[in-house]
Amino acid sequence: MDDPPKGYYGGSEPDYHSPNSLTLMEKRCDIDHELFLHACLLPSLCIIALLSFFERRQKTFSFEDRFPCLRGRFGVVVPLDFTGSLRNRWSYAFAIGAAAPQMIYLFIGAIIPIKVPSWLITLVYLLAAFEVALANLPFFACLSTTHKAVGGALGLLYTFAWLIVAVWNIGCIHALCDGSAFNIMCYHWLMWWPYVLCLGFLLVRFGFMLAKDVHNRLKKSATQVEEDEVVQSHQYRYVQTLLRRPPIRSLEKSWFQRKVYDWDPYFKFPNRMIATTIISLIGLYLLISTEQIWISTFSNFIYYLLQGLSVEQLTEHLDYTTYTWYVTTALAALSSVAHVGHVLVCYRKHIKRLWAGKKSFLPEKYHTANSALSVAAFLRYPGWQIAFTLWGYVLVHLVLFVFGMVFVYLVVIPIREQGFFTWLIDVTILLANFFIVLALLKLQVLLVRFFFLQDKLSPQDKQKPLALNNRKVFHNFNYYFFFYNVILGLGSCVLRLMSSAFVSLLLVSRINRTVMPKGFELLDKGYRTWIGMIMADHYHNNPVMVCFCHLLLKRTVERQTAINAYSRLNNASVSTLDVRVRARWLLLYTLLRNPRLILLRKREKRNNNQEQLAVVWATMQTQQADAAAAVHSTDPSHLV
Repeated sequence: MDDPPKGYYGGSEPDYHSPNSLTLMEKRCDIDHELFLHACLLPSLCIIALLSFFERRQKTFSFEDRFPCLRGRFGVVVPLDFTGSLRNRWSYAFAIGAAAPQMIYLFIGAIIPIKVPSWLITLVYLLAAFEVALANLPFFACLSTTHKAVGGALGLLYTFAWLIVAVWNIGCIHALCDGSAFNIMCYHWLMWWPYVLCLGFLLVRFGFMLAKDVHNRLKKSATQVEEDEVVQSHQYRYVQTLLRRPPIRSLEKSWFQRKVYDWDPYFKFPNRMIATTIISLIGLYLLISTEQIWISTFSNFIYYLLQGLSVEQLTEHLDYTTYTWYVTTALAALSSVAHVGHVLVCYRKHIKRLWAGKKSFLPEKYHTANSALSVAAFLRYPGWQIAFTLWGYVLVHLVLFVFGMVFVYLVVIPIREQGFFTWLIDVTILLANFFIVLALLKLQVLLVRFFFLQDKLSPQDKQKPLALNNRKVFHNFNYYFFFYNVILGLGSCVLRLMSSAFVSLLLVSRINRTVMPKGFELLDKGYRTWIGMIMADHYHNNPVMVCFCHLLLKRTVERQTAINAYSRLNNASVSTLDVRVRARWLLLYTLLRNPRLILLRKREKRNNNQEQLAVVWATMQTQQADAAAAVHSTDPSHLV
């Protein structure tokens, strides 16, 4: 038997002791992802510090008066708002897509910042997650900043550096492809083109941000009011529809709207749902691509070995296995993609029900939200949804592959070897008892419907009333079938177990539905996370509440502005000197009319000047004498 072709290696890393592998490693020119991640930490910190410098804090401290240029500077930079912001939704989604490779490396444990004992490996994973988050933070911070020119320029440079490294690595690894079917380097570009696409989208987005801000500044319109983040236009429209009368006739919907998806102009998915959907689809693509590359390489290698052995029977069985794997891969992928889309549909349906005050679809224990659990579920949901989607695909694929192989060996191979009619006769004999059981079950229903139920009360009734007829015959019928139904119950128990297991496996990625029976929903951690997430979203983003709060704040600001309009001290047209002179005059007038306040001033308390006390005493005596003279002049008794 000949040796495998040059360039093949069967593991995740080549064998470093073989000459071919040493040559392969010498030719590799790609940049190590972990080394590049470490190198990005310093530029990331610099970008965050610069963006923080441009952010203004509302609260300032007294020591900042010594540095007027830094007063209110270095505010908190918010990279991503998952609670209710609807701005830059797709940009944030592609930014998370750009971070997908690092998330995959975290998932497989390929990023180890430091070496520690095995019992501390969890803390190492936590440190690695923080490192990945810090390295990818400029993508999100440059999108969320209000200073578009600075954010666009910094994001453009940072994204361009990542894009150059990504293209360089893909080119270097693809250069190792020798055209052999056993070399996985030839398929490397298939796995990472979504990553390059996301980086390219961010590059265009940052360039557009920078060009738009420069254009606005040249037109001197940089002070335009930004779009309100609190109340979006669709929320206003939703509240307006609640105040209108419902239409007499509903609009006729198309087939796509009835069967597939009905677009709602009064609802928008938040950043959290769109980002989770995008990263779930990218994760599915990477998982399926990796799986198919390794399976294809392994099957080609097995075919190469069997060609040397000249065993046609094994080759035929390998063909069945390979084709079944590919078919079940397509079915599992379609099922997972459909589940991802269905989660979005269920999210909109559940949120709109909560907005309308309908909680009947929730278990009774969840009608009152637990604040801590709901917020914690709000934080956990994106990661859990992604993990459930990936694991759901793996489990569904394995189950479908097992059923596919059973179908091949019970249906395909017998039909191919014996013929269809021979196989049909064998299957009919095998399933004859099963068909008889089904017929007896149906017979019981028909007998009850025609002989043991009373007639309809009205011809318009759809079914007969729940009232027995021919009771004596019914009791005999029930007695004789009692013993046979025990045997049917055994088969039904097995079918129930198999069907529940199959449905639970198919719904493992459907985090919006519990796989537990009623009363045991608390055991389903995924469903509890879903319920907590939608409850927290409902409490924070209810359109009626948000619009009411916005109108209340807007009215308060308008009233405060109207009150301040009467105060000359708050008028921007008055100079600082005029304001100071007027304030001194008002202070002098107040102290002349209230001389006792002079003693309460901080300066006078500190000086404790006797001359000031004398001035206060003389002023008070003068005021008392003037008051007495005024009373004497108005008293008519002195005229007598």
